[in-house]
Amino acid sequence: MVTLSEKSKVSLAVYTREADAASYPDGLARSVHFAISMDGRHFQALNQNYGILFAKAVIREDDTICPKCVENPQVFRMEGNRYGILAERVNEDGTADDESRGKALLWVTEDFIEFEDERLVDLEKDILAERLTADATGNVIELPGSLGERIRQRWSQIHNTEILLPEEITASCRADVELLTASALYSDGSTARKNVVWNTEEIDFGKPGTYEIRGKVQNEEYEFPLALGYGDPVIFPWKGKWYFIATNDNLDDIGLYVRVADHVGGLFEEGITEHLILGVDEEKGFVQTFWAPEFHVIGGELYILFAIGGKVWGPQCWLMRLKKDGDITKACDWEEPVRVKRKDGGWLAQDGITLDMTYLKAGGSSYMVWSYRKGIGTAADTGSMLYIATVDESKPWILTSDPVLLSRPLYGWENVSHTINNEGPHGFVSGERVFLTYSGGAANGYTYVLGLLSAGTSDDLLTISNWKKSKSPVLSFYSVENEYGPGHNSFFEDEMGNLMIAYHGETTLESNLRCDGIRRVHFDIAGNPVFDLSAKRDLNPELRDVKVRVKVKK
Repeated sequence: MVTLSEKSKVSLAVYTREADAASYPDGLARSVHFAISMDGRHFQALNQNYGILFAKAVIREDDTICPKCVENPQVFRMEGNRYGILAERVNEDGTADDESRGKALLWVTEDFIEFEDERLVDLEKDILAERLTADATGNVIELPGSLGERIRQRWSQIHNTEILLPEEITASCRADVELLTASALYSDGSTARKNVVWNTEEIDFGKPGTYEIRGKVQNEEYEFPLALGYGDPVIFPWKGKWYFIATNDNLDDIGLYVRVADHVGGLFEEGITEHLILGVDEEKGFVQTFWAPEFHVIGGELYILFAIGGKVWGPQCWLMRLKKDGDITKACDWEEPVRVKRKDGGWLAQDGITLDMTYLKAGGSSYMVWSYRKGIGTAADTGSMLYIATVDESKPWILTSDPVLLSRPLYGWENVSHTINNEGPHGFVSGERVFLTYSGGAANGYTYVLGLLSAGTSDDLLTISNWKKSKSPVLSFYSVENEYGPGHNSFFEDEMGNLMIAYHGETTLESNLRCDGIRRVHFDIAGNPVFDLSAKRDLNPELRDVKVRVKVKK
């Protein structure tokens, strides 16, 4: 089979798409898209034809956000084996951007995979811009075939290509065979371990010889949708049981309810009991917006972090702790909820709303990350922003540092169609890296997506320059067939030790009914998490059936 790496040249095109308010709105369509061609004539859209580079919004003097987009992208070669992408900056609706007349946005890259932050360059004064005209910049560029192969691999979806097993193993008993697992190989060269159910009935372990047996490769699969009418799902193991908690849209987001089962799948069985552990209490100010509850073990004790509001709408961050030897499903076994405070003893927010708080431990330090927003529903709406601060494990309801702004919804996929969201953070540590997903777009619509922030475990996570933010979503409605608006996720390890992602989404483009899904988090050849590996791409159904020779020894 001929691959791009065997070709001397490939062609890369940059372009924008026509906006469609019902299925691909302005904030998405007016971004830089990539397509690649082996023959210079037939182009294959990359990233599932979803945008890759987005203009950053402008922050006005009143701290509100003015979304920006791009038109007419051009690509060109620069000195030092670098490339540039130049585009006209426009308003979200495509009208001229008065602030950038005579200027253009510039992205610089060595490989079309990693990009320097965009710059607004002056087309008359900037030396680079003068070179562009001489270099006959256009929207297609020829690249070396090996580079084209890397680009296509990065911006194409990973899929299972092979199942690897030894041809023969030696065994003295059935347990020796049952320990044999398979290695699933993927299109980027990464791998993952898979359990195999082996048929050992035809082996006589009392009689030495060589036997051929068959097996079926296993893959943990959860059919979407699972629970209907639940947003912000969290799945949590505790003392031999599994628990599920979420925002309960079916009850107008009122009350915190918990499910318990012996295995993950059991949490979604029909008729399962839901246990109310925190209900309406007007005297305490627990009236509405029982939002985004999360289980976290902090300092060896179990907490639920959640947002709640009183008679006057305005959710704020709270937490409550499970009593010693308490039962998660019993309201009486939880201590009184405590509202989160700053280090000076004041409330987390003096104005605006706070929500979606999560806990993260990395490099020996403990952090809280949450979403904050001012002026919602008014002309002074700042949009929701992510903040981070340290806490002491012994009193996690009191910050030990000032809040630090971590992320604002500046890209078109974060502030699409006036949604202006950075919310729902949730993180994990893998090796020496910290990964923090968050959501942007419409929380109960098809534009909801996941963004990704990452840093080193030894980094000071309050220093924002230590964080790297994805320039495009890591999960969107283009990622997995028939899943729309995937977002506000959490992570857990399943019974087999796989890192799993739980999220909510919708079943159609038009639906606003939040439903839950689960799948395995894969790690690509570079060690980056992959959140869009559908069950069929995680394990090719045609490769499930395997065989191996078993040599029985004396």
